[in-house]
Amino acid sequence: MKEDYYDILGISKNATANEIKKAYRKKAIEFHPDKNPGDVKAEEMFKKAAEAYEVLSDPNKKARYDQYGHQAFDGSGGFSGGGMNMEDIFSQFGDIFGGAFGGGGAGFSGFSGFGGGGQRRIKGSNLRIRVALTLEEIANGVEKKIKVKRKKQAQGTTYKTCTSCHGSGQVTRISNTILGRMQTSAPCNVCGGSGKIIESKPPNADKDGMLLTEETVSIKIPAGVVDGMQLKVTGKGNEAPGDGIAGDLLVAIEEKIHPTLQREGDNLHYDLYISFSEAALGTSKEIDTVTGKVRIKIEEGVQSGKILRLRNKGIPSINGYGSGDLLVHVNVWTPKALSKEQKEFFEKMASDSNFQPMPESDDKSFFEKVKDMFS
Repeated sequence: MKEDYYDILGISKNATANEIKKAYRKKAIEFHPDKNPGDVKAEEMFKKAAEAYEVLSDPNKKARYDQYGHQAFDGSGGFSGGGMNMEDIFSQFGDIFGGAFGGGGAGFSGFSGFGGGGQRRIKGSNLRIRVALTLEEIANGVEKKIKVKRKKQAQGTTYKTCTSCHGSGQVTRISNTILGRMQTSAPCNVCGGSGKIIESKPPNADKDGMLLTEETVSIKIPAGVVDGMQLKVTGKGNEAPGDGIAGDLLVAIEEKIHPTLQREGDNLHYDLYISFSEAALGTSKEIDTVTGKVRIKIEEGVQSGKILRLRNKGIPSINGYGSGDLLVHVNVWTPKALSKEQKEFFEKMASDSNFQPMPESDDKSFFEKVKDMFS
């Protein structure tokens, strides 16, 4: 099981933004690779602390993490939690250590790992799309095929060694930091850190030898996602020049409005209207659920405001903790216009004792019903 981000940084869930930053600074200094050369465990802790800070320092990500845990970022069926490489981590240090550490991207989203000869592999930029889902699709999970326009390396593009950095992809600099004198590498501003530059490319390609192409991407969306949640499809963003790594496709979930069902967390609500006669005599009604229509029985003498709970007929939990319920709210419909005969009937019944309100002990108040809904 993945370790809790708050435990990694040694803070509580009520920690302020400044406390989160201080905790990360402390961990970064303690486990920095330059202070722990060759210590694999320290390097792993260094990466864990950076990943925890990357989430908890962002108010939106922190809110999603507090509500859904790691599942907010770790989808299933093609989605991955991400993780951070060393270049991503060092790019944070301008905020944490006041700009003492380098970073940069030459127009691309960043770097990931090293290629042959010490060159950094450029990562292509991420793409973002929005996918609208019905409640039925959210309840059951769905696979969507979406057309995405993404940059791909044009066929026929060739590269040669960069004449500025001679293929190293880096320029070295020494800076004074709170950790002492540190040697860091910055990407070559000519080749962007890849160690290669364009030798030849097709006439329809851009300056980096890339072409904008349309591709159909299959996206598997797990059951239980919520409006605003963001999922990631690894490697389906823009490609990068040379032997770079493709960026990711970030998928924002949008929940469509259902004509009869309203969602509240994992529970669903349905307003059922019945007539006076149906309330007095009892009836059965067909209602919508996210798995199809079901027929429910309404007992005779049902009162307006009665809430019927259909267990496990709501939305599956994104964390795998079962499903919510479907709450059916019974509303007795009062006719707005009556015929002469109908008026005579109700006038006759007005003084009948059986038509006088006589709530029993088990007829709950409005506030008790609301309380039951959340119990």
